[in-house]
Amino acid sequence: MGFFDQFWQLTIDGLMVGSLYAVIALGYTLVYGVLQLINFAHSEVFMLGSFGGLFVARALLPGDGSVPGGLESVGLVAIGLGAGAICGGLAAFTLERVAYRPLRRRSAPRLAYLISAIGASLFAVNLAGKEFGRQNVDLPDLFHNGTVFTIFGADVSTQSLVIFAVAVAMLIGLDRLVAGTRLGQGIRAVAQDADTAVLMGVNVERIIIVTFIVGGLLAGAGGFLYAMTFNASYSMGFVPGVKAFTAAVLGGIGNVRGAMLGGLLLGLVESYGGYLFQASYKDVIAFLVLVAILMIRPSGLLGERLGRAA
Repeated sequence: MGFFDQFWQLTIDGLMVGSLYAVIALGYTLVYGVLQLINFAHSEVFMLGSFGGLFVARALLPGDGSVPGGLESVGLVAIGLGAGAICGGLAAFTLERVAYRPLRRRSAPRLAYLISAIGASLFAVNLAGKEFGRQNVDLPDLFHNGTVFTIFGADVSTQSLVIFAVAVAMLIGLDRLVAGTRLGQGIRAVAQDADTAVLMGVNVERIIIVTFIVGGLLAGAGGFLYAMTFNASYSMGFVPGVKAFTAAVLGGIGNVRGAMLGGLLLGLVESYGGYLFQASYKDVIAFLVLVAILMIRPSGLLGERLGRAA
C-alpha cells in the first residue's frame, strides 16, 4: 500500500507517540525555563515512574489472568497513572535535593550541574537494573484493546485513544497551571527574572522544587503510558529522553506550548519517515531533526522563554 493509503493511520500512530514525547519534554522545558539548565537525569525519572505504575497495576490485577473490563479497567489505569506520577514526582524531588540543590547553594558552574546529572542518571539506571532485572518487564493487559472507531479508514484502538487522551489532558492541565494560577505566575516570574521575583516576594526555592516535582509527576505518568505499549526496562529512559529533549528544542526550549507542539510534530515526522524509509530509521530521523533545528533555527519554532510564553 502507498503512503497516502496509510496517511491517516500513520498520523494517528504519530500523534499517540508524539503526545508521550510532549509529556516528557515538559519536564525538560520547565526546569530549563526556571534554572536555565538541562536536566539530563529526567529520562530516569520517566523510567522510575513507569516501574512504579507497572508494579502497582500488576499487583491489583485479577489473579486468574483474565483481562479486566469496564470500571475495573478504568480504575486500574487511573491507579497506575497515579502511582507512576507519585514515583516520578518523588524521584524528581530527590534528584533536585541530592544532585542540584547543593550545587546551587555553592554557586557551582554550569558544568558541575551537567556532571551531577549524568552521575545521577547512571546511578538510577544501574540501580534499576539491579533491582528490576536487565530484561524487559511487561505490563499485562489492563483492558480489551479493540478498535473503538475509524477515521478515514484508519483504526483508532482503545490503547491509542487512552494514551492520547490522557496525555493531552495532562498537557492542557499543565498549560492552565502555568498560564492561569498563582503558582504558574510564580513559575513564570522566576523564569523571566529570578532576582526581581525575589524582591517581589516570590519564594524561589519553593518554585524550583515545585517545578521539579511537576515535571516528575508528568514524566512518571507518561512512563506508565509508555509501558502500556512498549513494556518497561531499566534502560528505557534513554531513547525517549533524547527524543523528548529533541521535541523541547524543536518547539523552543523553555516554552511549555513549544514542548507540546514539538512532541507532536516529532511523533508525526517519525511515523511518516519510518514508513517512507524503514522503521529502524526512526531514531536516526529524530537526531536529524535535532541537528537541523539547531542549525536552522536554534531558538525552536516558538522560541520564547517560559516567563514570556503565556
